[in-house]
Amino acid sequence: MAIEVFNRHENKYLLNSETYEMLTRKLKEYMELDEYNKTHQFYTISNLYYDTRDNHLIRTSLAKPKYKEKLRLRAYGVPSMEDKVYLEIKKKVNGMVNKRRTKLVLEEAYEFVNTGEKPEFKKYMNQQVLNELEYFLKVYDLTPKLYLAYDRQAFFAIDNRDLRLTFDTNIRTRREDLRLEAGDHGNKLLDDDVWLMEVKAEKCVPVWLVKILSEYKLYRTSFSKYGTEYKSMLKKQLEMRENECLMNY
Repeated sequence: MAIEVFNRHENKYLLNSETYEMLTRKLKEYMELDEYNKTHQFYTISNLYYDTRDNHLIRTSLAKPKYKEKLRLRAYGVPSMEDKVYLEIKKKVNGMVNKRRTKLVLEEAYEFVNTGEKPEFKKYMNQQVLNELEYFLKVYDLTPKLYLAYDRQAFFAIDNRDLRLTFDTNIRTRREDLRLEAGDHGNKLLDDDVWLMEVKAEKCVPVWLVKILSEYKLYRTSFSKYGTEYKSMLKKQLEMRENECLMNY
């Protein structure tokens, strides 16, 4: 059974392709590829982010409070309406990430978010998480705001499955046709030479990993895929308004 409740620290790093190649070769001394990545170099994760009409959740998140939360619908690859996906709440409290999710059929997930009414319970669902999602949907009036997909390669520590490193590339987004089943196309969020690495651990990272990060001069950064896209959208809107003003001047 897939893990549906996570409590862990997540540290993010941005690196170029050359560093990615050298680093992944080094990591294989201590880590092994995710089972799927052993036969496929990457797997695709697609997400639908929900927010209020005035973007309250992402605006609050960008203010860097001690507590923040978001709701997203996640699939692996491009699902059909009959496929199972994950509806999840992601919270961050004083640097600790808490993620709670439940499996739902895609059609059930859409209906749940749209109406706020829990689906009839089935054995693949997590009852406690359904209750938490129901409460979340009562607190916030949500609508789909952003589609975001990326290709991922994941590693697990050989001697500690709680330590995980992921590399995301080809991050793409769209703000139209906000349906997971509509395909994983979108506009590039980052340059082709930029990779996002995340170190995910329940406790402290091992000394060998600290040494590797130091060797490659990798330093933690604050980076949010949704937040970066939102700021980019605001910048484009501002530029459009400025151009309109100049044209009407």
